[in-house]
Amino acid sequence: MGLAAALNHLLNLVAPAAALALLLPLCARVFWSKTAETPAWIAQAAINFIVGCAVLLLGLWGFGRDGKMLTYTALVLACASSQWWLVRPARR
Repeated sequence: MGLAAALNHLLNLVAPAAALALLLPLCARVFWSKTAETPAWIAQAAINFIVGCAVLLLGLWGFGRDGKMLTYTALVLACASSQWWLVRPARR
């Protein structure tokens, strides 16, 4: 496999995590009010992208292939949980 094909495979592996990471902070502005403790949307997207990539890599390692629905379900649940953790009201 050449460099271009390897890069294409890597980009296709992380594309679902990137799309979800960008959409979650934008949708969170609609459903949650912004507080002073809420990080900037780019920080939220970066954290969600890291969490999403970790889940996808664990799914690839665990199942031996990419594209399993269980991996995508775990991706959605993990990114939704991290987004909730980022925008939840501060506990006093």
